Amino acid sequence: ASCPMAESVHEEVGDLITDGMVITKYGHCEEHSLGAVTVHEAGHPVPDINGLQGTSRLLDLVQSADDRTLIVCLISGGGSALLVSPVAGISLDEKQSLTQHLLKAGADIGEVNTVRKHVSRIKGGRLAEIAAPAKVISLILSDVIGNRLDVIASGPTAPDTSTYRDAVNVLDKYSLTDKAPHSIITVLNRGIHGELPETPKADNPVFASVENIIVGSSESAIEAAVQKAKEYDFDTEIISTRITGEARNIGTWLAQKAVRIREIKHTERPLLLIAGGETTVTVSGAGLGGRNTELALSFALMVQGIDGISFLSAGTDGTDGPTDAAGAFVNGKTVTQARRLGMDPEDYLRNNDSYNFFKEINSLFITGPTETNVMDIQMVIIE
Repeated sequence: ASCPMAESVHEEVGDLITDGMVITKYGHCEEHSLGAVTVHEAGHPVPDINGLQGTSRLLDLVQSADDRTLIVCLISGGGSALLVSPVAGISLDEKQSLTQHLLKAGADIGEVNTVRKHVSRIKGGRLAEIAAPAKVISLILSDVIGNRLDVIASGPTAPDTSTYRDAVNVLDKYSLTDKAPHSIITVLNRGIHGELPETPKADNPVFASVENIIVGSSESAIEAAVQKAKEYDFDTEIISTRITGEARNIGTWLAQKAVRIREIKHTERPLLLIAGGETTVTVSGAGLGGRNTELALSFALMVQGIDGISFLSAGTDGTDGPTDAAGAFVNGKTVTQARRLGMDPEDYLRNNDSYNFFKEINSLFITGPTETNVMDIQMVIIE
């Protein structure tokens, strides 16, 4: 969301901005007026060379600040991949390999970022260190459960609560210690033994000049959905704003909940159940998909043959994993439709190929970039 955020700041205080830059995902900064702010597009969710080059330019800019400088940081989901500057001894290829291993293993965003912060020159509060003695105000769109400042975009301007030991524990938990590049294990072990400085903690004096402000979150998106649903005369119920866990398990749980509610529902008006959060996918197959399409496919399997239940799971940024879809729509006829075409839904789920499943039956939800990111949203309509 960095481009629309930067445009908003430009509209409000453009005359005061002397310099600036945006690092955003490819195709996410069209038709925006940013004045003195330049744009650098890069890779997400796996960092690439453009992200490395853009971050290097950003570091040069921040290092030029002094105690009379005000730095406004605009932070949103995706920052962990886009703001990339590995510590000495770690290459971009090794950072990419680490990121892919963590994502495929099903690590949640907090765990992924715990490791990222300890192999980075800029994450985990280190951007605040580099900016000192300038005054820093960070305006932050939250894409993590609980709106944790140290996790959103790996907390570049927030005190870090994790340690090198925590990062090694994450790799051990997912049996990645032997798969991670040797250089990364070396850096983490050096940190554990005090040979490298820890990420700055809450008592670090650099944070006296830093203000971190949450300006948007999953809760605000869900509340907006509730208000819109009321305009369409829906009854509404918020299930949770903190959905986590394996995507296919959450899909099953939501479907079972919807079926139970449908059995006891006695009102004339349709009921909209809303949930939000961020699930994970443990990749064991060779297919294509993201957490929202996988969640939707498991939901579809549970409601097959049942009328009166419709479902959408989607990423609020318009992107679900490495695909062009935000998510997918399903109802009680989805699985039946697929089987008539000779498709085996269970096989697609086993192969983590949910995107191609929904593409075949024309049930993908494709929005293009929405220019925001406040995690995922699930909606169930019960009639």
